[in-house]
Amino acid sequence: MSIVDIETCEPGASAEALRMEVREFLAEELKGVSPVKRAESWTGADVGFSRRMGERGWIGMTWPKKYGGHERSALERYVVLEEMVAAGAPVGAHWIADRQSGPLLMRYAPDTLAPKILPGIARGETYFCIGMSEPNAGSDLASIRANAKPDGDGWRINGNKVWTTGAHRAHYMIAIVRAGERTDNRHAGMSQFLIDMTSPGVTVRPIRNMLGEEEFNEVFLEDVWVPNDCLIGNPGDGWAQVTAELALERSGPERYLSSTQLLVEMLTQADASDARHAVELGRLVASYATLRQMSLGVAGMLQRGENPALAATIVKDLGATVEQHIPVLAQDLFAAHALQGSDLSKVMAYVSQAAPSFSLRGGTREILRGIIARGVGLR
Repeated sequence: MSIVDIETCEPGASAEALRMEVREFLAEELKGVSPVKRAESWTGADVGFSRRMGERGWIGMTWPKKYGGHERSALERYVVLEEMVAAGAPVGAHWIADRQSGPLLMRYAPDTLAPKILPGIARGETYFCIGMSEPNAGSDLASIRANAKPDGDGWRINGNKVWTTGAHRAHYMIAIVRAGERTDNRHAGMSQFLIDMTSPGVTVRPIRNMLGEEEFNEVFLEDVWVPNDCLIGNPGDGWAQVTAELALERSGPERYLSSTQLLVEMLTQADASDARHAVELGRLVASYATLRQMSLGVAGMLQRGENPALAATIVKDLGATVEQHIPVLAQDLFAAHALQGSDLSKVMAYVSQAAPSFSLRGGTREILRGIIARGVGLR
């Protein structure tokens, strides 16, 4: 039986059977979890939950078995991700490693780092963070100052990374730094390194967000030494590598489902006799359906081995717009009627404070629209 309908990119019968298996798992795992806790969506983390997902074979799903993976399809993986995010499962611990760090190591360090590290990711036991952004660099990744200099049979790294999601629990960071002299080509010399977060010279300091959470971090790298094997790919190839990595970061269902718990609460409280409720919530559900088809299309491209960079960027930009509109709509439709202390009011308060960050993570709106404009020939 086909895993995917090639014409529509809809998962086929075997993937839908997997969906039912995931739903049964989540019904048991999330029993008693409050709506406001589920509203943390894919940023919520539970290392025990990640290990149980690993035991089920739901991490590293598309990877070769030699790396601890399960050689399943991109569409089957999409089904698992979609169900996890829609249910508000606490997948944050392993999310970055599964989504982009593992595939990056498979592609650019297949014989050195990947065999050593990927099996732990697939078991739900090894977590990653991404060292891209820096203070004073904003979204201009080409202006980074962190650097690596040869030192014996390795490299000595110095610099500062910021907005580093999950660095406080990560075992490894993939950091982009300058390993060569700056030239007129601003991307020249940029290289990626694997950094063990327990290495001497690595300091992690939390950044508290509007919700009082400490998911973001600042990471200081002071004379951190890494062996030659921790250079990912070739010196100077970092820009091309990080561009490919960002396509993975922008392509999943998490890029439009982050506010789903608030939509669930609105649908629960909606007044069937209120025409405005019907129109506005119907329009929102239609937006979800459209974004889902677009996101599934990206998964289909990955399945066929195509480059989804432009399509993923469009999904991410449109998805963030919808995600950020949901708390605005909730305030408009329900704020006057939401009882203090109700699930609706709690989730509304949480998502309203979380939503401003949705257009920052994975690339700011301005950067994304510049990429889109270039991709469609407008610049």
